[in-house]
Amino acid sequence: MIVESGAILEYVVRRHGKGRLAPAESSADWPRYLQLLHYAEGSAMLPVMLLLYTSRLGEAGAPLRPRIESELDRHFGFLDAQLAGADWFVGKELSAADVNLSFPIQAAKLMYGLGKFPNLARFLDRVHARPAYKRAIERGGPYAFGS
Repeated sequence: MIVESGAILEYVVRRHGKGRLAPAESSADWPRYLQLLHYAEGSAMLPVMLLLYTSRLGEAGAPLRPRIESELDRHFGFLDAQLAGADWFVGKELSAADVNLSFPIQAAKLMYGLGKFPNLARFLDRVHARPAYKRAIERGGPYAFGS
């Protein structure tokens, strides 16, 4: 049993990807791919979770909000810059890094907004327009972070 999203994606891509969803390990894109695949949970999701937790504290969480917002700006600003002039985070095709990053970006959109991050907003539009994404939503039903 594998429970971490990044590890699940790595396993599925290596075992069943047939050369799709990841650059070759010998590729110059491999280190970037690996970093961004794991950035989703290792870095990007933390400030989103802190915002969620402190939002439940009401006014007691207010003193933490400026620090959390600065972390959101730092991490999602970094990701936004990674998409400057590009459709996907690694190469010209969707990769597992895009799949894993889509969730924290969707969560940030819901909890913080993407007004400061236009490249990330366009990225989500591309993800949501994919036929496979639409089929997944049809099968599983809508969810809070999916729009």
